[in-house]
Amino acid sequence: MSETYWVGIDLGGTKILSGVFDDQLKLLARQKTRVGTDHAPEAVFARIVENVNALLAEAKLEIGQVRAIGLGVPGQVDPRSERVRFAPNLNWRDLDLAQFLPPTWHCAIHPENDVKVGTYGEYVCGAAQGGRIVLGIFAGTGVGGGLILDGELFHGFNFNAGEIGHTIIDWHTGTSLERVAGRRWLVQRAFEQLQDAPKRIRRNWRNLDPHKVKSSQLAELYEKDDPLGVQLIDEAARALAAAVASAVNLISPQIIVIGGGMAGSLGPSFLERVWEVAQRYILPGAAEGVRCVAAALGDDAGITGAAALARKRTLAHANQPTGGHP
Repeated sequence: MSETYWVGIDLGGTKILSGVFDDQLKLLARQKTRVGTDHAPEAVFARIVENVNALLAEAKLEIGQVRAIGLGVPGQVDPRSERVRFAPNLNWRDLDLAQFLPPTWHCAIHPENDVKVGTYGEYVCGAAQGGRIVLGIFAGTGVGGGLILDGELFHGFNFNAGEIGHTIIDWHTGTSLERVAGRRWLVQRAFEQLQDAPKRIRRNWRNLDPHKVKSSQLAELYEKDDPLGVQLIDEAARALAAAVASAVNLISPQIIVIGGGMAGSLGPSFLERVWEVAQRYILPGAAEGVRCVAAALGDDAGITGAAALARKRTLAHANQPTGGHP
């Protein structure tokens, strides 16, 4: 039995999902709770502590057995200092998150962008295993991405590498990929267009709350051939395809893994549509041998990647030379 354990936490705008893993990154227990309406770091970490305590109780473990915690944050993280530079959904700026851990917790915490850890999770344990150059794209409420080059998360000069959701797909208007393929904006456009839509189309959407539409409900409308749903989701697929093609032409990834609530709910046909359209715009020969695959870990991608990254950084730090004469 493993004597060292690693906790991965996926912090979203509305939920906290955590998991505890053994040294082989086998998931032993999972715990989910709501973030709450108070997004002050002290309040959020109080909920995280409750969540992790419940997680460890379920796994019959003590906090002293946890060597490190990985935390996926919806924002920009400086990988050198491991400070959160900016998390817009939480209104966090320039935070050292270690200060919010209870003093009795002697494990380190390693924050990283949430989509980057999701990509890393798929690389370590999911659909992108074995890839040397991996592009992760997660289409859900918004669209995020992550890059892995030669087994390492690539952050770029200002740490925002992989933000494919901000790829401009219409230079006339400056429209980004996220504004077309992210669920939040897709639903917004749907309800704007419903005002002038025929009654038969409005009828399909009448019981939906514009602020609470789920990806599964959009997928259901798409499967039922609702004209507006089909139009908007086809636009999302073509926008994703344009961004994927641009990324292939620019960085030449070996594996493209696509996940997130939207992509997951729409299923294999959506992914096939994205890749089929993308190949029309990829340079001749540049798509040869490239795999475009669905994410395999679902909601566990973030907690898996966070735990794996915490393990990697902890062990790398432990193996650093301590100084003195060679």
